[in-house]
Amino acid sequence: MGSTGTVLRELRGAQKSAKGVSLYSRYVNRPAGRVLAAGAYRAGLTPNQVTLISALFTYGALAAVALVEPSWTLAVLVYVALAVGFAFDSADGQLARLTGRGGPDGEWLDHVVDCGKLLLVHTAVLISFYRFGELPSDAWLLLPLGFQLAAVVTFCAGLLREHLGKAAASAQGPSWAAPQAAPVSRVRAVALLPADYGVFCLVFLLLGAPGAFRAGYAVLAVVHTLFLAAFLAKWFRELKALRAG
Repeated sequence: MGSTGTVLRELRGAQKSAKGVSLYSRYVNRPAGRVLAAGAYRAGLTPNQVTLISALFTYGALAAVALVEPSWTLAVLVYVALAVGFAFDSADGQLARLTGRGGPDGEWLDHVVDCGKLLLVHTAVLISFYRFGELPSDAWLLLPLGFQLAAVVTFCAGLLREHLGKAAASAQGPSWAAPQAAPVSRVRAVALLPADYGVFCLVFLLLGAPGAFRAGYAVLAVVHTLFLAAFLAKWFRELKALRAG
């Protein structure tokens, strides 16, 4: 087992493509995940164990949102736990690539945890609104449901786009030529920031000011809904082009 510095260098060479990744994930979450992956490697943890650690931090934080009255202390603790959980979510894949121990079971577990996270985060906000929010109107209770719908549809549609695209390419056989990969765009990386889960987690720093939290959460809900519409149109065109090809 090499030194931590050696492991970190190997992890830097085993990164996924930066295409379609926001600046936060590229320059904050992935580097943090790399450090956690190196520590997990030194500790002898498996990628699946790292995935479960990610779930522990994330689900614990969201349970606190639902069960504990909002305060500035809670805001900081929840944000830190969500950010650490997200970094561990990056670390499991990096550790799998480093050790060659990745597989369908690990990918499945990772997606199950991610899906549960998307469902629970907005459910936790809904419960917090209902229990502690002192809402101007009961209509605010519909906001987390709408946000949850946008988040889950984006997640599921993105997975289907990836897998159906691979299946279509495979069916075309070796004669099918994949399009040349576009260069990584910094403009796109900036534009994707509002849709990044790590940026979304920042809104929980406003838990100590319920009105500000509601406003920030509502803005993000609108932004994510607009991104969903754009993604769905883009993915549909891409899959239709694959069929035509």
